[in-house]
Amino acid sequence: LRVGMIKQSSAGIYSWLPLGFKVMKKIEQIVREEQNRIGVQEILMPTIQSSEIWKESGRYEDYGEEMLRIKDRQNREMLYGPTNEELITDIFRTSIKSYKSLPQLLYHIQWKFRDELRPRFGIMRCREFFMKDAYSFDLLDEDAKFSYNKFFLSYLRTFKRLQLSAIPMAADTGPIGGDLSHEFIILADTGESEVFCDSRLLDLEIPSEGIDYNENLQSMVDNWTCYYAATDEKHEPHKCTVPDEMLIKARGIEVGHIFYFGTKYSQKMNAFVQDSEGNKVAIEMGSYGIGVSRLVGAIIESSHDEKGIIWPESIAPWSIGLINLNVGDPESDEICEKIYSGCSKYSVDMLYDDRNERAGTKFADMDLIGLPWQIIVGPRGLKTGVVELKRRVDGESKEMLVGDIPEWIKGRSFCDKEY
Repeated sequence: LRVGMIKQSSAGIYSWLPLGFKVMKKIEQIVREEQNRIGVQEILMPTIQSSEIWKESGRYEDYGEEMLRIKDRQNREMLYGPTNEELITDIFRTSIKSYKSLPQLLYHIQWKFRDELRPRFGIMRCREFFMKDAYSFDLLDEDAKFSYNKFFLSYLRTFKRLQLSAIPMAADTGPIGGDLSHEFIILADTGESEVFCDSRLLDLEIPSEGIDYNENLQSMVDNWTCYYAATDEKHEPHKCTVPDEMLIKARGIEVGHIFYFGTKYSQKMNAFVQDSEGNKVAIEMGSYGIGVSRLVGAIIESSHDEKGIIWPESIAPWSIGLINLNVGDPESDEICEKIYSGCSKYSVDMLYDDRNERAGTKFADMDLIGLPWQIIVGPRGLKTGVVELKRRVDGESKEMLVGDIPEWIKGRSFCDKEY
């Protein structure tokens, strides 16, 4: 709110302003890239759904008051989708009839609505939110668990790219259903729920490259799930064998949730395919969610200091903040314009602060916004063609010749080197 990323419209509903929207779209793109990497196809489903498919699954009444129920002008019962298991099952059953078309992995990134009784923590627990949800369709149980493992590892990669240490924890399935589920939790003092996990999980690393998603992935998943980790709903102290000195008891923020629920929806909604012997078989399904808008808040909670936000380079709204301390001076303005246009050449996002404000105000605002790097052009360095380069994460700064800035930019991860 202080940075001006969002503005509350009503309880639990927010407008996304330019800075916040830039961050959310960058997170969305990373999520999309990692889904595409494992072969999930993107679609787009509507926010408004018919009540009929929810009545088929039996969840129309079961879901409770979190579901926003409405009627159209023809008096037909509709709803603002809180999730999409029914709709995606309906799409599948009208399109896929044979085992030869399996597996199917589909995802979309769309707005959801859940009428929370007490929306709180801003975008962390709001009513309208932006979410990626994916769905898997397989013929056999072992195939479905293979799909589940693909998403499991894909989520670890996604959160690593966002510079988040997300821990997969055994979790309650809630209204989605099924008997296999993991929440991906980041530890934070402001987390909503209590979590328990083996401290050795904090030392595990997911490979940045080299995962072959066509191979047996169970051993890689076992490397994470062999250690105790559970949310408060699933924590059973008498089954926890982790020594007290190695057991982390903390609060956590959920940033992703995956489910394997088998034939819960396919049986009730007649989503069958023919197997190789001509038998009708109910499809095995799973669903996989990431709260894209929630991640904006979660990353701030995990990466900030007393001055403001510290954005990871991968999702910062701008990679560099350019501060002109002598606005109106021809030489200072010329150098800043030269730096700014040079960054544009390399497709690097730069925020240019050319306001007529005091230096202290500019420094405070730039730290609050939290851009990874700051280039400070001041009158003292102009005589020698030197600017100050400051790193936000630790405040370290050094002097750099203006002529050396292009080479420095080309060496950074945020530079589009193919330009």
